[in-house]
Amino acid sequence: MDIFRHRIRQSLADANLQIALDNNAQRRRDGRLAAFASVPDYQERRARAHAIKADVVAHLDKYLDHFIGKVRENGIIVHRAENADEAIRIVLEIAEKQKTKNKIRVRPRLSASQLLFAKSKSMVSEEINLNHALAEHNIRVVETDLGEYIVQLRGERPSHIITPAVHLRRGDVGKLFAEKLGIPYTEDIPTLTNTARRVLREVFLTADIGLSGVNFGVAGTGTLCLVTNEGNGRMVTTLPPVHVALMGIERLVPTLDDLALFLSLLPRSATGQKLSVYTSLINSPLPGQTRHLILLDNGRSALRNSPLAESLYCIRCGACLNACPVFRELGGHAYGSIYPGPIGSVISSALVDPKFACLSQASSLCGACREACPVDIDLPELLLRVRAGEGVKREDVKRNNSGMGLPASVKFGLKAFRFITLSPYLFSLAQRTVGLLPLPRWIRLPAWTGWGYSKDFPRLASRPFRARWGKIKQVIREEGNQGIRESGATAVPAHLITQSLITRFMDELAALGGQAYLVSEKELPARLTEFLASKNIDRVLVDEAGAAYVTGIPLVREPDPAVRAGVTGALCGIAETGSLLLVSGAGQTLTASLLPEIHVAVLKTSDILPTVADALRRPEASPRALSRAVRAAAAGVIVTGPSRTADIEMTLTIGVHGPGELHVFLIDDSAGV
Repeated sequence: MDIFRHRIRQSLADANLQIALDNNAQRRRDGRLAAFASVPDYQERRARAHAIKADVVAHLDKYLDHFIGKVRENGIIVHRAENADEAIRIVLEIAEKQKTKNKIRVRPRLSASQLLFAKSKSMVSEEINLNHALAEHNIRVVETDLGEYIVQLRGERPSHIITPAVHLRRGDVGKLFAEKLGIPYTEDIPTLTNTARRVLREVFLTADIGLSGVNFGVAGTGTLCLVTNEGNGRMVTTLPPVHVALMGIERLVPTLDDLALFLSLLPRSATGQKLSVYTSLINSPLPGQTRHLILLDNGRSALRNSPLAESLYCIRCGACLNACPVFRELGGHAYGSIYPGPIGSVISSALVDPKFACLSQASSLCGACREACPVDIDLPELLLRVRAGEGVKREDVKRNNSGMGLPASVKFGLKAFRFITLSPYLFSLAQRTVGLLPLPRWIRLPAWTGWGYSKDFPRLASRPFRARWGKIKQVIREEGNQGIRESGATAVPAHLITQSLITRFMDELAALGGQAYLVSEKELPARLTEFLASKNIDRVLVDEAGAAYVTGIPLVREPDPAVRAGVTGALCGIAETGSLLLVSGAGQTLTASLLPEIHVAVLKTSDILPTVADALRRPEASPRALSRAVRAAAAGVIVTGPSRTADIEMTLTIGVHGPGELHVFLIDDSAGV
């Protein structure tokens, strides 16, 4: 606890950190509110998500067995890891197997015997300290998320589970890149981002093994879902010959329908987006590729059987961190655990180290964390349980963690307060008595309490709120009844619905920085050729669908980073988010939508669907059999605008690892709908 207090003082005294945290907090809050403004049934979705996660955690063994069976049927190699040591051993065995196959790829900057891991964001890997373990075995690991790459170069750990470099300002990054990457000092964020893109592009193209986390595993189909914005998640799961995915055993949802629900909550809560730029759906290995899934327990089963089981509902969106007034003043590094903030204060003692039980004291219990949580986890209650020592019972921890880190005087006062508040009679009597005392409006607290340095206690009301509530409730009920109005629904013709979907899709795409062009099928070849010529494109990376539309320009079918434009088809469009759904398959290569700086997609207007849920759960009887196509593909991706990042000072930068431009040619066949 003393070390924690020392880090708290350091954070509060760091003016640079305070500016960075203030900027992050306000922008995250505004972005989240704007994103959820388009979801009128947010509370209903939140309740459904809570119920789904409660069911999964309650029946975790059943869902896990079914999920593992489906994943293995799909051709992915599954490993179970009881703890961090086992997970590290499995990764090392995979690396050694790749090395003994003499399949280390040639790279000018590495020795002939050194393996290279290209790593996407994974909190599980941070939890088990994987990077350090691999480095000890002469394996180079390169973080490819921009924020993670920055903190790796600084020799630090992430300070936020979504924005790892939130504690830094552009000047800090400019100095870092000048020192480590040899570029002239600059504070220009696009220049800094492009520098990272250039350096990491070589890593993507030459890595022996790609390493990623998993946001959701779909038990019914064995699908692995990864959500990213920059494109690095797609790179590390697509380009290297071996892909290793690390997943906590609790990160399951039952069906693709349920996945669609969580995808409507996670991006909005995490980054203020309706949908992240890239939602990857991985079912099986790509041709010539090996995929491994490592399922990590590391204390999760014990957590599930403890009073803190509800913490396993967490989807790692980071919303509770952004809402927490304590985190907003301290940042993540002050906590000492890889999981900071309210959720970290609950789970760190179970998943990382029992000493982190003291983190639960760093909360005002204001409830902002629960209000922000998209799964409605009762974090204040869980924090109280950790304080009371009701967490995971570990054999290696003999002491009672109740009130860990608090002075004896404070513990005594809290026990007395608990005794009084558990009795309605004593609580009411104490409240009335104190409320009638001739006290000043603000009661000064002694400095030795810790609170007295900066806070005073308000005088209790002579007439408590509970005594006034009956009259207030009646007034609210009467005013509410006056506002009730009935409304009727009018049927809308099918052709107007289709036109509305087209307009919505184009508007949403434009808001993301993409562009849509409505053309007839006859006009398409000439319009597409004209567009490519305007961009000075001399070669085009294509999939099978894209090849059918391009004329007069040489076509490239194998991944080539020198090609500036890629042309693809799309299985469908999604109106509510301006997204495209692409799948791999015979002649369909996902690299055409990933490697070039310009992505051009061709989509029929009749293939635009209203929602993500419609795209994932298309009825099996449909002529397009969309759900069958999604499940049958080795991998699919929902593309929502050009790649982007805001990892440096929350400043939006378009074009990171994926394309910086997205253009969609819409073939208008709506007349036939």
